[in-house]
Amino acid sequence: MPKMKTHKGLKKRVKITGTGKVKRQRCNGGHLLSNKSGRKLRSIKSTAIVEGAKARAIRTLLGA
Repeated sequence: MPKMKTHKGLKKRVKITGTGKVKRQRCNGGHLLSNKSGRKLRSIKSTAIVEGAKARAIRTLLGA
């Protein structure tokens, strides 16, 4: 059976931490930022951890 290929689009969007967790960026930080509050922008800048079945699916697609 051939090796599974890495999903290149997903590889650019998420990182696997040293402990194996999946880290991702939060949405809504691309444009129209002037009407968002500072508190909202600070939370958008932080990263999020993907959990559960989604994280398992991502690890499979990345081959990790």
